[in-house]
Amino acid sequence: MASSFFIRAVVGIRSIRSSSFFLKESRSYTLFSKGTSITRLGYPSLVSPAVSFFHSSATASPSVTSSTSFHSMDRHEPVVSPDWLHSNLREPDFKVLDASWYLPGEQRNPFQEYQMAHIPGALFFDVDGISDRKSNLPHMLPSEEAFSAAVSALGIHNKDGVVVYDGKGIFSAARVWWMFRVFGHDKVWVLDGGLPHWRDSGYDVESSASGDSVLKASAAIEAIEKVYHGQSVGPITFEAKFQPHLVWTLQQVKENIEGQTHQHIDARSKARFDGVAPEPRKGIRSGHVPGSTCIPFEQMLDGKKMLSPREELVKKFEQQGISLDRPVVASCGTGVTACILALGLHRLGKTEVPVYDGSWTEWGSNPDTPISSS
Repeated sequence: MASSFFIRAVVGIRSIRSSSFFLKESRSYTLFSKGTSITRLGYPSLVSPAVSFFHSSATASPSVTSSTSFHSMDRHEPVVSPDWLHSNLREPDFKVLDASWYLPGEQRNPFQEYQMAHIPGALFFDVDGISDRKSNLPHMLPSEEAFSAAVSALGIHNKDGVVVYDGKGIFSAARVWWMFRVFGHDKVWVLDGGLPHWRDSGYDVESSASGDSVLKASAAIEAIEKVYHGQSVGPITFEAKFQPHLVWTLQQVKENIEGQTHQHIDARSKARFDGVAPEPRKGIRSGHVPGSTCIPFEQMLDGKKMLSPREELVKKFEQQGISLDRPVVASCGTGVTACILALGLHRLGKTEVPVYDGSWTEWGSNPDTPISSS
């Protein structure tokens, strides 16, 4: 797999100025197999070996306002700015991950977009690929051993600081931020505003992926497959330490309906929460978990898809009757945007918010789970 993956990649790096560019739409590169885990179709090549880029006329240079090393970063602040990332990009023991992932209906290919433009030196983290191969639910948490193997294959060590970003602003990067924390790594942050904010700040991106980064992305997926097939993997540089209090199961959510130990917040849209809009995945009932509260994940972000200031976040939670003095559990459709709620709550000092990993895809497809609708 690695060799064909390498051949399809465009090797050689071009540095281009931050600007807008055009992508041809491409088909999704993952499919669901009935009754099995996600089946991978393989990484595609670029749309065309010759890619044209359109440059912005803006010439203003960004000013770096922070030179604080990640070693002295506040672990209670979950995001970093493009200025901070740029000033620390060449630090040793520091990794940057492109964790872009898109909904199937968006018809966007994250790896292809990574090849066309990514932050210099960034590696690709496959949200669908680094997942539980035994689950028929999308991108569920892999086992502790599998996560260790995949992250080690990417060249990440326990000593490393990690910054995660995505192509939408703050979206799937929050999921990978949460995954690292679930597996015991707290030296992890999300790039505020993601790749769009990085480019708007005037910083360079690289076009195409180096041979090394392509092989590492491939090796991470191969490592996952080997673990789930009981095969030995290469040297482990990242030892995961599972934190079970950060992940909830269907049974825990059921028990919370009666026990109400946690305030349950649902990050899906109000229409889906109320049951008046159909679920995007077939065979899943509409509605919400009884006793839960709807706070769509977009309410955590400002107009530039950056994490809102503390005072705005407090207002959003208080308006929906959420007490920041009580425990909270978050859910969504497939466990991605619930992590944006966890990111916002982390900024407010609530650093131990669990996410229901199966979320509505699991709950709504189970005929034995209770459902409310408005």
